[in-house]
Amino acid sequence: MADDELGAVGRFREEIDPVVFLVGAGITLGVIVTFFVNPTAVQDAIADLNGVMNQYLNWALLVIVFLIVLFLLFLIVGPWGKIKFGDDPPEYSFLSFFSMLYSAGFAAGVVFWGPTEALFYYADPSPLFDVSGGSAAAMSIAVQQTLFHWALPQLAVFTIMGIAIGYYTYNYESVPLRVSSALTPILGKDNLDGPAAKVVDILAVFATIGGVATSLGFIGSQFISGLNFQWGIDLGNAGILIVVTTMTLLFTISMVLGVDKGIRRLSNFNMILFVTLMLATFLVGPSIFLVLLGTQAVGGMISDFVAMSLFTGAGVEGGTEWANAWTVFYWAWALSWSPFAGLFIARISRGRTVREVAFTGIAATSAATIPWFTFIGGTAVWAQHNGVADFGAVIAGEIGPEASGFILFEAFPFGSVLMIAFMVLVTTFFITSADSSTLAVSMMTTGGKAHPSTINRVFWGVVLGITAAILMIIGGEGGVEALQQAVVITGAPFAFVCFLAMLGLAKEFSANHGRVILQDGAWIIGSGPDRSKQNDTPPAADDD
Repeated sequence: MADDELGAVGRFREEIDPVVFLVGAGITLGVIVTFFVNPTAVQDAIADLNGVMNQYLNWALLVIVFLIVLFLLFLIVGPWGKIKFGDDPPEYSFLSFFSMLYSAGFAAGVVFWGPTEALFYYADPSPLFDVSGGSAAAMSIAVQQTLFHWALPQLAVFTIMGIAIGYYTYNYESVPLRVSSALTPILGKDNLDGPAAKVVDILAVFATIGGVATSLGFIGSQFISGLNFQWGIDLGNAGILIVVTTMTLLFTISMVLGVDKGIRRLSNFNMILFVTLMLATFLVGPSIFLVLLGTQAVGGMISDFVAMSLFTGAGVEGGTEWANAWTVFYWAWALSWSPFAGLFIARISRGRTVREVAFTGIAATSAATIPWFTFIGGTAVWAQHNGVADFGAVIAGEIGPEASGFILFEAFPFGSVLMIAFMVLVTTFFITSADSSTLAVSMMTTGGKAHPSTINRVFWGVVLGITAAILMIIGGEGGVEALQQAVVITGAPFAFVCFLAMLGLAKEFSANHGRVILQDGAWIIGSGPDRSKQNDTPPAADDD
C-alpha cells in the first residue's frame, strides 16, 4: 500500500520494528523515571559497573581502538580502498558529505571541549610524560594530548561502523540499513532479524539516546552559561526547559525537512562559522606562538602515537587512574556513539568508495579538528600560563568547564562578538547533532528504513530533548556524571562490536576483492596440500 494511502499514523505503525522500538523506548524512558525515583541507588550501581569495566576491560578498549586506526589507515592507502558502496554515483558533493559527517555529533563535543580540555592536561599532564603541571613544557604536552584524544582514534570507531554498515547495505541484497548489519558476516545474512541482531540494535538505541543526550546536556548548559556569564541572565530550571524546548523545536523542524534541506544546509553553515571563529581566535590571539605550539604538538602526537594509544599506566604512580579517567573514558564514550554515527555515515555514503569514507572519516576530519584545538585550546593554555585570563576556578572544579569559552573570549578584543558567534555555533551544532542522531535512532527502530516517518522522528526528537533537559536540571545532583558512566558501560560492548565488524570486513574484502598478505593458495596451520601427485611429470630435459 502506498504511503499516502496509509497516512502518517499508518506509515508509522507499518514501518516500526516493534521489538527494537518498544524495548529501546522502554529502557530509555525507564532510566529517566528511575533517576527521579531513586537517583542515588542508580548512580551507585552504575559507578560500581563502571569500576569493574575500568578494572578489567580498559586494556581491551585501548588495543581495539588502536587496531581499528591501523586498519583504516590501510584502507586509505591499500588496494581495498577502491571498493565502492553500490553502483550509484555519490548523493552529495564532497564538501557537503564532509560537513555532514563532521557535524553528525562529533563536532558538538569539539566545540564544548575546545577551550577547556588542554587546560586540564596543562594542570595535570599524562604520567606518560615526565612534565610538571603548570610548567612551560606542559603547554605543548597539553595540546598534544588533546589532539590525540580528538583526532584519529575517536573518529576511527565512527568510521569503521559506517564502512561496515554501508558496505553490506549497498552491496548485498536485502541487507537493511541498521547497526546489526555491520555484523553480516558474523551473524549471517539470513539471521539479521534474529535475537542476536535485535540485541545489538536495542543496545544501539539506548547507547545513542544516553550518549547524545548527555552531550547535548553539556552543549545546552554551555549556552545557558553564556547567557549568565555575559549578561547575568540566570534562567533557572524553567529557563532550561524553555531553552531546550526551543532547541528541540528547531532540530525537529530541521529533521522533518530531511537530510538534503535540513542537515546538509545547516552543516554547511556550521563549518563556515566554525572556521570563521577559529581563524578569528588565531588572529586576535598569540598567532606565531600558536603556529609553533601546533607544529610541536602535532609532531609529538605522531612520534608518541603508539605509546599514547597503548598507555595503561601500569607501573606508573597514578597512571592507570589517569588513563581510565581520560583516554579509556573517551574511547568508551566514542564507542557508545559509534552505532548512531556509523549509521548516519552509512546513510550519506551511498556511491562513495571505501577510501573516500575512510579518508573523510579520520583524515579530513582530523585536519579540521587539529587547528581548532590548537588555536582555541592553545590560546586558553597560553592565556592561563601568562596571566591573560584566569581559568583557575574551572581547573579546580569550582565552576563547570562550559564557562571556559566565555572566559577566553572576554580577554580579547571583540570579545562580545566572539561570544555571540560561539553561542550561535553551540546552538547550530546542538541542532545538527540532535537532528542526525534522531534520524539514526528512527532508522534503528524501523528495521533500517532510510526515510523514517515524521511521527517516528518527532517521537525520538522529543525523547532526546526531554532527556537532555532532565540531565541539565539534575546535573547538580550527579545525574550527568552517572549517565556518563552508564554510557561508558554501554560503550564497552560496542568495542567488541566494532572489532568484529573490522574482522568481518577484512574477511569479506580478502575473500571477494583479493588477498593482500597471503596468496589464495597459502595456508596458516598444517602441512598444506599433498603435492606428491601434482608433479608426477618429470621436468623437461634441458636441450643443452
